[in-house]
Amino acid sequence: MAEENSARLGAFVDSAIHVDVKDYYGKVLKNTSDLKSNACIAPAKAVPAFIRRALEKVHPDVTDRYYGCGLVVPECLEGCRVLDLGSGSGRDCYMLSQLVGETGHVTGIDMTEDQLDVARAYVDHHIKAFGYKKPNVSFVQGYIEALTEAGLEKNSFDIIISNCVVNLSPDKKRVLAEAYSVLKDGGELYFSDVYSSGRLTEEIKNHKVLWGECLGGALWWKDLLQLAEEVGFSPPRLVTASVITVDNEKLQDVLGDFKFVSATYRLFKVPKGNTKPSHVIYNGSITGVEDSFQFDCQYTFKVDNVVEVDGEVATILTQSRFMDDFTFKPAGGRSGPCGAVTKAGIVDPFELVLQLETQSPGSATGGCCSTQSAACCK
Repeated sequence: MAEENSARLGAFVDSAIHVDVKDYYGKVLKNTSDLKSNACIAPAKAVPAFIRRALEKVHPDVTDRYYGCGLVVPECLEGCRVLDLGSGSGRDCYMLSQLVGETGHVTGIDMTEDQLDVARAYVDHHIKAFGYKKPNVSFVQGYIEALTEAGLEKNSFDIIISNCVVNLSPDKKRVLAEAYSVLKDGGELYFSDVYSSGRLTEEIKNHKVLWGECLGGALWWKDLLQLAEEVGFSPPRLVTASVITVDNEKLQDVLGDFKFVSATYRLFKVPKGNTKPSHVIYNGSITGVEDSFQFDCQYTFKVDNVVEVDGEVATILTQSRFMDDFTFKPAGGRSGPCGAVTKAGIVDPFELVLQLETQSPGSATGGCCSTQSAACCK
């Protein structure tokens, strides 16, 4: 019976959830208009011109079959090796392949063959459109819970992105552990996903449509903090968050009082507890954010201004690809540059949403749609 109800790839076996998700994204959904909530099409804000131009070069057949939420574009991409978890039709991969340049490389991994067929069909088209001599993007069939089994090498990627995909996995700790394994030291997992206001009921978690809509598998946001720590990542840094709405009355009845946000976090593979609070000065060397660089919702660095950061951020800045973009000086104590802080570095995304709602429409910057690219990976 197990062989009849599950597909097998390498040593990793599909769960019932994997089979349902494949069916939902491969057969049920034909374009973004088939989605029943805005969880996977969270509105983007202030997309920079260079990213808009990159997206415009992506073939419309690829874009039409893309179901990610917002944009996931961290800084310092040129020359980097980037992995996209759950790459789907390949829209983000083709956009990012322009930003990493010919010396960089983007790998997309997805378990849904129908989506990979779309992505692979347009490799030659995009390489010609970008003016490259050879492809700098590739697609692998596999599971985000089994990256090494899919042939991805440990300690081989500078950056991992994921766009509304981790919530679709029944084993999120394993996803984080695999991501940690294939990242280089100093590497970053920068991802946008859906989070709930509490631990969901079994009824919600077993609802096939809600799972496919990125809601049934949503983590309670506090559980992300615990899982990241258990795997070895630095504490998650919240970049931005936005409210998710469900217009379908029947689905809303099942969800009850649970609330959901789409939130972007950045997690780093860096040593723990080795750095004290520090004064840092941003040198203005990151392309596109020369005047002001928003690291997360707590820290925005204006060029040549002295900012006191906590030990966690000091470690990240000194151990990651950002180290050459800052000058560091010892400091005592700990700064608190942002509200909604329950303890150092931890921000409730639901409280952040309330803060952003009180600001003017154009003032809520940051997150995956306002980041830039620069030549950082060597």
